[in-house]
Amino acid sequence: MFESLQKKTVIVTGASRGIGRGIARRFGEAGLNVLVVSRSLGDARKVAEEIGPQASGFAADVSQQADCQAMVDTAVERYGSVDVLAANAGIFPSARIAEMTVEDFDHVIHTNLRSAFLCTRAVTPVMEKQGFGRIILTSSITGPITGFPGWSHYGASKAGQLGFMRTAAIELARAGITVNAVMPGNIATEGLEGMGEEYAAKMAASIPSGRLGKVEDIANAVLFFASREAGFITGQTIVVDGGQVLPESSEALG
Repeated sequence: MFESLQKKTVIVTGASRGIGRGIARRFGEAGLNVLVVSRSLGDARKVAEEIGPQASGFAADVSQQADCQAMVDTAVERYGSVDVLAANAGIFPSARIAEMTVEDFDHVIHTNLRSAFLCTRAVTPVMEKQGFGRIILTSSITGPITGFPGWSHYGASKAGQLGFMRTAAIELARAGITVNAVMPGNIATEGLEGMGEEYAAKMAASIPSGRLGKVEDIANAVLFFASREAGFITGQTIVVDGGQVLPESSEALG
């Protein structure tokens, strides 16, 4: 059995829907105080209401330094600590290289990669003082392992997160802080639904497990990395994809 994390405090960014919402809800079920962070305060509060009285909403653009610091200050003010950071905020607009603008590229890099740095830097002083901290990034199989047309900027941001993670893990290890990442495959979320039924069906057919992942599949992996029992694991990744990256070709699926 895992030691309880009850009464610990977690910040979950990008938590108003999809994987982030699933992570926030799972931490709430585990008894943690949850600061639900989204660009929209109304959306963040809705998720906090789903979780219960130990959760509250906060609006922030985590690609901005001041917002990240305000987020951490608010968590400490409301709950007394920040024990876990689930840096999940991310976007994945599609644009092929020939049509992609510099602004398109920078927006994805800032939202996905720069935010991981800013959030990590903001929570570090609090976690160092406590001598305990868990930082979990939501990366992806796209970029570090696979590629997909239209997502070169997204893939770069997700691969970049892992490069950042490894050095951050070294720098923070002596302070009792671990830094790890979960790498989802295709997960059934609102974002995936927006890409159409045909795309979702093709993706499910490419997965050995025969289905798309659930947000709970990712949330459980994040919760494991947050546990005390995972304290000797840092700078590592867990691929949660139903075996999606394994087949050499579609013929391997029979």
